Amino acid sequence: MSFPRILSSALALSLALMAGLAPRAEAQNGPLRIEITEGVIEPLPFAVPDFVAENGGASDYARNIARVIASDLAGTGLFREIPAEAHISRLSSFDAPVAYEDWKAINAQALITGAVSASGDRIVVKFRLFDVFSGQQMGEGLQFAGTPQSWRRMAHKVADAAYSRITGEGGYFDSRVVFVSESGPKNARAKRLAVMDYDGANVQYLTDSSSIVLAPRFSPSGDRILYTSYASGFPRITLMDVGSLAARSLAEQPGTMTFAPRFSPDGNRVVFSLERGGNSDLYMLDIGSGGLTQLTNAPSIETAPSFSPDGSQIVFESDRSGNQQLYIMSAGGGEARRISGGQGRYGTPVWSPRGDLIAFTKQNAGRFHIGVMRTDGSEERLLTASFLDEGPTWSPNGRVIMFTRETAGAGGEARLYSVDITGRNLRQVTTEGAASDPAWSPLLP
Repeated sequence: MSFPRILSSALALSLALMAGLAPRAEAQNGPLRIEITEGVIEPLPFAVPDFVAENGGASDYARNIARVIASDLAGTGLFREIPAEAHISRLSSFDAPVAYEDWKAINAQALITGAVSASGDRIVVKFRLFDVFSGQQMGEGLQFAGTPQSWRRMAHKVADAAYSRITGEGGYFDSRVVFVSESGPKNARAKRLAVMDYDGANVQYLTDSSSIVLAPRFSPSGDRILYTSYASGFPRITLMDVGSLAARSLAEQPGTMTFAPRFSPDGNRVVFSLERGGNSDLYMLDIGSGGLTQLTNAPSIETAPSFSPDGSQIVFESDRSGNQQLYIMSAGGGEARRISGGQGRYGTPVWSPRGDLIAFTKQNAGRFHIGVMRTDGSEERLLTASFLDEGPTWSPNGRVIMFTRETAGAGGEARLYSVDITGRNLRQVTTEGAASDPAWSPLLP
């Protein structure tokens, strides 16, 4: 299975050689462009010395921002930080010339330098990225400004910029994840909505634990969340404003249950499952007008719908063939085509923001997997395997998948994990307690 990636600058050559691949120059004296068709096995060495504190109030920010940047990059599995004790050069000024030979001596191939100033309720972060072996700065220096409370966001923005310049891909660090925070024994589990930075920091609780909540989903603009609530005693899809935490039920129909909602790419519609009389079908709701359109009409369970990025198609799970499989149909309804073809049961499909892949949960031979396939069902690839893995969600750049993993046994609990689409770099996401049903936001504005 191939996932082409375009890299830029001389650092691309280093990444390609470490992956055992041959670079291909597009034009003599032109920019180097290479395609990577395998996951990077040997991470690229980089250095992030503590940023320079340009005034007395900036010292802690300068150190902490550098640490978050390093953690972001190293956490991708594509980069390896060279620790500070190995550094030969010491930065005393943001404008000081780079001693490239000192960084070459410790095999740093990328160097990130920066400075922080703090005054009252405002801090300013500057950074530069250097290709050590070519002795050149990569792109222009950038500057971000914000409040002291937003220093982590500025660190994530720097990391996103460095990641994008080195890999040629969009970043994903300046994003948030909404999830279900769980507490209490398994037979009386309390669940409430929470949101956090992609790396588990800055947790904010959005609901209390008075009723069960499931399957939260961010809007394309990141300012609203859809989820399933049991506040009424029956599942109802609910829309929440993230800023005010005001919430209201949508698509209420007497004698029905509504669940598994997801926004359309324009944020104006919601596709969801509606159960009536023991049968579950897919419906579309126009949020503004309240207009409701039935998309499927079959004596089977249709659920877990997800739009393609252009809004023209919907992938969903259905047991119309006898067990759970994945299907794609037009966003307006109509004939659906089955795309899953392997052994086992498939569910919770989610379309990649790139549009080229669909992530899913697979159950087969007593094991659960997170996997990806092309939109025609070809090139299926299983990324994980465990007692229970489920509910994938895509990072904003389509490079990483986050999901729920539950361990076996009476003491087992749900936790959040992430994995690269190559199947490498499986990592647990730090949360205070049990957590499930993650949903990644778009990049923050």
